[in-house]
Amino acid sequence: GMFGLLPNFATELSFGRRTYNARSETLATLPSFRQPWAAGQRCIIPAEAIFEPCYESGKAVRWRISQEGEVPMGIAGLYRRWRNPKGGELYTFTMVTVDADTHPLYRRMHKPGDEKRMVVILEREDYLAWLTCGVAQAPRFFRPWPGRLLGEPAPLARAPRVAAEPPARDEI
Repeated sequence: GMFGLLPNFATELSFGRRTYNARSETLATLPSFRQPWAAGQRCIIPAEAIFEPCYESGKAVRWRISQEGEVPMGIAGLYRRWRNPKGGELYTFTMVTVDADTHPLYRRMHKPGDEKRMVVILEREDYLAWLTCGVAQAPRFFRPWPGRLLGEPAPLARAPRVAAEPPARDEI
């Protein structure tokens, strides 16, 4: 399964369900993120699309958000290596988010009354700067995407229900 950044104090993978996203405002202070932030462990997460819930119909509808022409997006992230107490290690990451109250598409996403957030999408020419700039300069990338984004309903297709076959009996 997918999971977000695992801080060194996480003892199991399921902790990552709480760390898919990191608020840009608290990267430097939250225990889950401050060490990789201070160490400049920034990454770029490639994505063809982002999926968000839209509640305009009165219930949650999964929307697919992409750039025109299906251009892959580079999402600003933080990474860290996590050592599993049971052995082995893996790289984990989180996507950086910013306030999206004023974004024409993202302000329509999420539950009414909930905070509107969006991931930081980097300009292609900013990739190297995001990865290599000093920690003090990195927040200049924290802004809603100024370019055009396309959004469309993309509900998950439900698998057809199939009647279970009775278990085969051995003939004696």
